[in-house]
Amino acid sequence: MEITLSYAISVHKSQGSEYPVIVMPVLTQHYVLLQRNLLYTGITRGKKMVVLVGTKKAIAIAIRNNKPQKRYTLLKDRLSTIHSAGF
Repeated sequence: MEITLSYAISVHKSQGSEYPVIVMPVLTQHYVLLQRNLLYTGITRGKKMVVLVGTKKAIAIAIRNNKPQKRYTLLKDRLSTIHSAGF
């Protein structure tokens, strides 16, 4: 196997893309990102090979965590403001 220069991107940014090889850190230090959907997305980006770097504990936490985090965008409030302003 030959190693070439590569760049890191987030799992979020990789959505919709595929790469020949993925090296994905899965660490307990980043517990907020240990979510099943993010692990799945990262793993499914690799076409030929996926290497998970981290601990079994972190992977187990991610697999068990199937609760998506709620987003607080205030979109509803913004749309109400625009609507009441007559736009």
